[in-house]
Amino acid sequence: MWTLVSRGWGCARTLARWATGAALGPAPTFGAAPESWPTYRVYSSAEFKEKLDMSRFPVENIRNFSIVAHVDHGKSTLADRLLELTGTIDKTKNNKQVLDKLQVERERGITVKAQTASLFHNCEGKQYLLNLIDTPGIQAQTVANFFLAFEAQLSVIPVINKIDLKNADPERVENQIEKVFDIPSDECIKISAKLGTNIESVLQAVIERIPPPKVHRKNPLRALVFDSTFDQYRGVIANVALFDGVVSKGDKIVSAHTQKTYEVNEVGVLNPNEQPTHKLYAGQVGYLIAGMKNVTEAQIGDTLYLHKQPVEPLPGFKSAKPMVFAGMYPVDQSEYNNLKSAIEKLTLNDSSVTVHRDSSLALGAGWRLGFLGLLHMEVFNQRLEQEYNASVILTTPTVPYKAVLSSSKLIKEYREKEITIINPAQFPDKSKVTEYLEPVVLGTIITPDEYTGKIMMLCEARRAVQKNMIFIDQNRVMLKYLFPLNEIVVDFYDSLKSLSSGYASFDYEDAGYQTAELVKMDILLNGNTVEELVTVVHKDKAHSIGKAICERLKDSLPRQLFEIAIQAAIGSKIIARETVKAYRKNVLAKCYGGDITRKMKLLKRQAEGKKKLRKIGNVEVPKDAFIKVLKTQSSK
Repeated sequence: MWTLVSRGWGCARTLARWATGAALGPAPTFGAAPESWPTYRVYSSAEFKEKLDMSRFPVENIRNFSIVAHVDHGKSTLADRLLELTGTIDKTKNNKQVLDKLQVERERGITVKAQTASLFHNCEGKQYLLNLIDTPGIQAQTVANFFLAFEAQLSVIPVINKIDLKNADPERVENQIEKVFDIPSDECIKISAKLGTNIESVLQAVIERIPPPKVHRKNPLRALVFDSTFDQYRGVIANVALFDGVVSKGDKIVSAHTQKTYEVNEVGVLNPNEQPTHKLYAGQVGYLIAGMKNVTEAQIGDTLYLHKQPVEPLPGFKSAKPMVFAGMYPVDQSEYNNLKSAIEKLTLNDSSVTVHRDSSLALGAGWRLGFLGLLHMEVFNQRLEQEYNASVILTTPTVPYKAVLSSSKLIKEYREKEITIINPAQFPDKSKVTEYLEPVVLGTIITPDEYTGKIMMLCEARRAVQKNMIFIDQNRVMLKYLFPLNEIVVDFYDSLKSLSSGYASFDYEDAGYQTAELVKMDILLNGNTVEELVTVVHKDKAHSIGKAICERLKDSLPRQLFEIAIQAAIGSKIIARETVKAYRKNVLAKCYGGDITRKMKLLKRQAEGKKKLRKIGNVEVPKDAFIKVLKTQSSK
């Protein structure tokens, strides 16, 4: 098996050199003996000096595929082995997360941004171009859109990874896949990406089971922008997939979205670094630089076509639906423009983030951003800090609610009967609406049966309604629950992992809205409402959530020279309170006896001073408190 792998590396490296069009003689045959191979110098992608001739790859020899899995399931490790096997990179011990180029990706060990790599592979005498997309576990909407648009029929190759683990049971997993997804167990490929075991079978399956893309090279150019990055010297670098035609340097292209015309400065493929080519042909995936200087000019899902050869734009992408909203403000308002530029550049290649302008009396001008989840929000914030040296304040995460207005006057004012609320501070009073609606999701939990009881109690505590329960084998259970989104968006996953010792998995899909008894809960500091901490909760859980927020604020707020009253209120009713005691000087230290009235006078004077200070003193909430206050105890 390992002999085949080493032949694969040699074949692929020679193929990469052959693709440049240099006079090297015929490409080697995959099954030929090593002594019969031509003695060419071995080139890695970093050593390419000549431009690749992509016309040598006909459509029938192109395969587009992606690695899709949850976070921490070995996607990047498998991508590393595929890059090594095809000779795209040299095999070294330092090949870890080769496609993960961001600091946050290497620190967290997860893929944040989808990466593309064109792999050249020689199999049974034919030269194949394999376009790989390593997907992010936290949001794969862009990649899913790309493949739904590019391929008429999706093919799934089930791969069971990490078979080298001590507790691995691949046969049981095969049976689960067959029962849950109706995929025959003999189609599963068992591998260990860490050790490189059976990786060549993955490439073989990609070639045999995945059909070539259905495209037309003789038609006018139609290219889909499915991702992009920003370079401060070259501008926007657009990742494109060609559905029709050909594009080359010097061509004038038009954006269907902006109707602006650009001249192509460079085209190429990612191998995995940028490798310029003469042209890109239909069915191929690569990058394109055309002097786009403004980040808004390269919209994900846009169609590019040749000047004076207009075509019908591609359907584009289905927009990712934000599930979590939070306010974002610069710590210093003088940094507003710099932060605005940084957010625009980050959202250029993460179209799942929605941005709306917002303002706060306490924090000034800012934005309300929509994310796919809390991890997505935390990663976005970390990238702002690391890549753009931006310091921001994030408000309490919330989900989008809806309210059905009660009067025709209000309907005329809002221009619609059903309004969506993404900012809790704008939550309308009960007197103005007939009912409130909250978003719900259909959640799927797969767990060992020994944890079923604890997990069912957790789900019931989160107001979930059980829809189904299936034993997928003798030891594992699949539970389906209808969850209010607000109950799972913050810490449900952490609680689930704790209860199941890390064995349970969780996934969910949008299930619309349902009627709910919702109330707006204000958080008061010394009687003043902190707009950034306003939250919407279910009526039955208002007291427990308010108490938890007050307790966490008490632990987060620094003590002052005056007492701080932390209160949770619904309307004018206080439902929870905590107090941060003031620093207190011992004014009686100099009294060594004497009349009691002297001591009382000193204590009274101290109390009056603190009362006055409390009226004029300001309470500053540390920025990390905005996330902490919503994290509930796992036991609650």
